[in-house]
Amino acid sequence: MDKKQGTDGPKPITVIGFEGSANKLGVGIIRDGEVLSNPRHTYITPPGQGFLPRDTAKHHQAHILDVLQQALDMAKVKPQDIDCVAYTKGPGMGAPLVSTAVVARTVAQLWNKPLLGVNHCIGHIEMGRRVTGAVNPVVLYVSGGNTQVIAYQLKKYRIFGETIDIAVGNCLDRFARVLKISNDPSPGYNIEQMAKKGEKLIDLPYGVKGMDVSFSGILSYIEDAAQSLLDSKQATPEDLCFSLQETVFAMLVEITERAMAHCGSEEVLIVGGVGCNERLQEMMGIMAAERGAKVFATDERYCIDNGAMIAQAGWEMFRTGHVTPLADSWCTQRFRTDEVEVTWRDDSGEPI
Repeated sequence: MDKKQGTDGPKPITVIGFEGSANKLGVGIIRDGEVLSNPRHTYITPPGQGFLPRDTAKHHQAHILDVLQQALDMAKVKPQDIDCVAYTKGPGMGAPLVSTAVVARTVAQLWNKPLLGVNHCIGHIEMGRRVTGAVNPVVLYVSGGNTQVIAYQLKKYRIFGETIDIAVGNCLDRFARVLKISNDPSPGYNIEQMAKKGEKLIDLPYGVKGMDVSFSGILSYIEDAAQSLLDSKQATPEDLCFSLQETVFAMLVEITERAMAHCGSEEVLIVGGVGCNERLQEMMGIMAAERGAKVFATDERYCIDNGAMIAQAGWEMFRTGHVTPLADSWCTQRFRTDEVEVTWRDDSGEPI
């Protein structure tokens, strides 16, 4: 779908995106790649607790209209200025996904605008490419719910490797509960800060299985060993955070390097909430420098789940003809990255 023609040339395409697949609720507005607004509200639970789907959905329901109004006000746009309403179709937690999609469907009908369901993972990739300028990178997508190594080939984002059990972010979050680390602003961030003070590297299981990784074994091991190591003063909480980070990040760097070698890529892009971690970026940078490659990453504005990333992917899809009929605007907790046909890039990866 080409830009609308106006008297002074093509009219810019403006897309609003709704994201609520986990505990981050965001609404973002994109106009031809420019972020006009991107407010976000996070559901934070007490230390030692995770977030349940039902409670997370209630949080989204309580705050989404306020976040929507903030997005419109910050962008200085009105509903009539919006060309398309994009929302996260999946993957994610069922109840939060549905709560957010209901509002997206409603405003699309109220404003008489086309609706577009977006793959959450594709949102991270397209936002990362837009913000960093990476052209055709190998992508390491790491978050609380997903861990994948991805590269674009022949109209699909192909998955070269992934977790065979839990995501790396889930591994870190669950260990944070063992140590009763605060969830504010996020358990992963607080583990990162504690790890900077760690001095002793504890030997932990290393779960690389070909191009895939496994985090459940390392989590079980450190959960069982943590208390005895702390009681015997063989390790401090900071040492445990440091050891867990170093081990799981080394696993991720290894499979990413293998994918880069296979694809002949000289770029690696880190996306997803765990991608904010500066130590992961540093380790990836060391590997990339040895290969004569370059690392691209974003800060917490775009690494962490947000509405602008859904708007950006929606913008790419909408301009190349994608629209989701209302009857097909359901959500799914399982929606793989490689299920989406990438119509906005040609076979070589160049934009169309």
